[in-house]
Order: sequence, then C-alpha cells, then structure tokens
Amino acid sequence: MLPEVRLLTFMYRSKLLWGFLALVSFVPIGLFSMSHSSADEYSTWNSYAGSADSAQYSNLDQINKSNVQDHEIAWSFATGDNNRYFFAPLVVGKVAYVLAQDYSIVAVDASSGKEIWRHRPEGASKAMTTRGINFWESEDGSEGRLFYASDRKLRSIDARTGKLIRSFGQKGRVDLKEGLGRDPKKLSLVQSHSPGRVFEDLLILGSATNEGYGSAPGDVRAFDVRSGKQVWAFHTIPHPGEYGYESWPADAWKTVGGANVWSEFTVDEARGIVYLPVASAKYNFYGADRSGMNLYSNCLVAVDARTGQRIWHFQFVHHDIWDYDPATAPKLLTLDHQGDQVDVVAQPTKQGFLFVFNRERGEPVWPVEERPVSQGTEMPHETLWPTQPFPTQPPPFARQAFTEKDLNPYMSDEDHSKAVEMMLGARNEGFLLPLVSVIPYKCPAIMAGPIGVGGLSIPRQVGCMLFPRITQRFLKWKLNALNRFHHLIIQSFGGNTSTMCIVTDATPFRFRKIL
Repeated sequence: MLPEVRLLTFMYRSKLLWGFLALVSFVPIGLFSMSHSSADEYSTWNSYAGSADSAQYSNLDQINKSNVQDHEIAWSFATGDNNRYFFAPLVVGKVAYVLAQDYSIVAVDASSGKEIWRHRPEGASKAMTTRGINFWESEDGSEGRLFYASDRKLRSIDARTGKLIRSFGQKGRVDLKEGLGRDPKKLSLVQSHSPGRVFEDLLILGSATNEGYGSAPGDVRAFDVRSGKQVWAFHTIPHPGEYGYESWPADAWKTVGGANVWSEFTVDEARGIVYLPVASAKYNFYGADRSGMNLYSNCLVAVDARTGQRIWHFQFVHHDIWDYDPATAPKLLTLDHQGDQVDVVAQPTKQGFLFVFNRERGEPVWPVEERPVSQGTEMPHETLWPTQPFPTQPPPFARQAFTEKDLNPYMSDEDHSKAVEMMLGARNEGFLLPLVSVIPYKCPAIMAGPIGVGGLSIPRQVGCMLFPRITQRFLKWKLNALNRFHHLIIQSFGGNTSTMCIVTDATPFRFRKIL
C-alpha cells in the first residue's frame, strides 16, 4: 500500500520523535515573559515554518483541545510512491502545496484534496528541496511564484499554473554552483534540503555543503524573485578586507568549505534584519588547516536583509571541532526585562544553551562568560581555542554532565559493572573534550537540545518557548572510527572499531558497535 499525504483542517508536523525519544522542555516565564501577538498575526501558513520569523505558531483556534478528539480525516491525497517525504506544506488562500509522486510539487484544493496541477522538477532524483518551498506574491496580488531548488539549480514556477517561469535566471534556472569563487565543476553539494526566506522581492538562500575537505563555501545569497539575479552575498568565510578575515589562515576562503546555513533563517520584517545560524566549517572534527577563531562559523549573524551587510555577530563555539553548529532557527521575542520591553533574538544550541541577544545591537541580555576549556588534544597540528562562551542565564535546558551515578538503575548488574568500569576509565571533562587516544566521554555529544530543523516553537499566548530535548552521551570513541571521513585522522592508535554508548533520558543504557 502506497503512503498518503493526509491534510486535515489544519496542518501539524510532529517534531517530538526524531530517532530518539525526545522530552519536551520549556524555558519558563519566571525567567522572562513575552509580549503577546495581536489577533491578526499568525493566521496563515504561506511561509515555511508558518511565518518569516520561524515561530511555527498559529493563532487559529477553531480546532482546540476541547474538540480535537472529535475530528476525522477530511480527505487524503496519495503520494503515489514509497518515498519518504519530510515536506512541510504551504497553504495560500484555498490552495495547499505539497510534495508527492517522484518529488513533484502538487497544488491541491485545501478543502477537498482535489489536485489542481502538478509540477515534476527537473533533476529531483539527484537533489531536491525536500523540507519545503518558498512562496512570493506581488504587492498588488496579481502574481504569485513558488521557489525550490533541485539538482543544484534554483527554479521558479507560477503558483497558479505550476509552469516554469522561463524569464527567471537562464530559461527558468539559476545555477547555484556559480558565483561562489570556486570552480563550479569541482563543487558537488551546494544546496540545502531546507528552503530559504522571502523578504520583500528577495529570496535569501543558504546551502548544505559536503562534510569533508574540498566542500563548497557556505555563502548566504539573495536573489531577485523576478529575474533570478544575485543581489548580494554574505561571505561566511571572509574575503580579504572583510571583518573576520584574520580569524582564518590567509586565503582560507579559497579552500575551506562549510560555515553554511543549512537549516533555517529568521527574518525580522519590521527591522529588515535576517538572522543567520551559521554551521561549522569543514571538516567538522579536525581544524589543523583552519587555525584561528574561524568567524563566521558557529555564529548567529544579523545581516541587513536588503544589502547583505553584517550588523552584528556572536560566535557560540570558537574553532569548532565538535560539530556544535546551531541547527535550528533563532526565535524573535519581546521580554519584560528589568522593567523594560526588550526585543530579543534567542538561539538554542546543541550543547543545551539558550543565548539571548538584543535584536538590533547583538548585546547579550544576560552576561556571557568566556571560560577556559580543555586543551588536551592529541591531533597533529591542531590548535584549540583556549576559551569558550558560557551564558549565565537561562540555565542549560539539556544535561551537560553525566557520571556513573546517573546510569540507568534498571540495567542488569553485569551491564552496570561494565558501564561503571568504562566510565571510570574515561576522560570525562565535559562536552568540550577534544578527541584523544584514550577513552573520551562527552555529554552532550553532537546531538542535544532542539537539534535539526523545526526544533523550536513559540506558543505566544502562554509566554514560553517549547522545544524537544534530545540528549546523547558518547562514552567511547576511538579516533579510528573517524577514519572513514578523512585519511589524516591518526591511525596509530590501533583497533578497527569503537564502542559508543548512547543513553537517552528515557531509554536503557546500551552499547552499540560502530564499524
């Protein structure tokens, strides 16, 4: 039986189960409160994640906790294949846009489920913006366009007909490999599975680069929605003369890849600011070829949405070798802070921190301390950054330490003894422990907090932040386990397997072999 896309009178896409059982966490209103939105806000879903500010919230209340149990499926739309679709539909007026057979974009009547038109993207089998698409409408409402990327090309189609708009770019396509300062023939992955953000007449787009050496740079670019012409580019690995250039080796922008926005953007439309959660540089776990602080990797960067000019930035991890990139969209809130109403942007991290900044100036609302961290790496030619930022408020929302006292009490005596023995023989120095030849132990590892796209929402009527909490602990990870990623990882430590222990907040302690 083929899977079906099912749409009810409203659309909800659960993020609470993602590979591991995730626990729901709140940032309490006792620490700060948020202003409520007006009744006419958040009443549509014509943008990815619901709105430009990535709130993932709707004010619609026809379906509520008092009647949700009485509803039935109104209609179903068969996808027509066995592909797994992680697509977040859009609803514009009475039309819903979904992804279906062979990654086709399908317009359906939102009240009946009847198909209106179907567009089969070129090269969708090679790469496709599978998490969502973007919608733009002219100011007078006479023209509507949808934007998606497939096979490393940005495309525009008519929202009313599904036809390719051939006046966009070169015959309806913009080659995303062009304009990055590298030989396009040597670049492979340059597009993300996530859509960008529409602001006025611009489409702001990130990318998902490869994970290894030779990856594409993560430039954030804005394109004219009508012509497809590139209007601006923000170099996340700065070029000569740009702020942050000295935080890399000379001419790193020519060779180092990544520092990309692969997840989501957040736009403050009133201020004309787009907030970029920039990922780590590549290769993720070894930085000998990129000594320095490495701006703007692992940063939240506030950029003028019309010009691409940097307004401010904050780096969450200096010289990242842990893959601790911000993996979900920052959120816009208004706080009652020390008697003042302060417009802020809040960014959760994989480490379980929530950093909160003044939206316009980038000043932390609560102090952030630079604290010394472990420097005991054994990787050749690696130079770690001596300090890392720790916010003093709010408190961490995920576990950041784990000892033998925290082991699952329901495991067998034999398993418990083995686990204690391993943990007592490990280097347990916190979540910023570098790779070493002895048994390292980190908590959290590279997956914690609201990891991944769509990991945080703002139910504005109750004044809190809601997100899933995912915690992993890596107990033993010999360096040879990383050999599959790159040949420079030391091979002299011996062995051809490693043992990884994963403990979630709701599952038993267990071991798994990584070949």
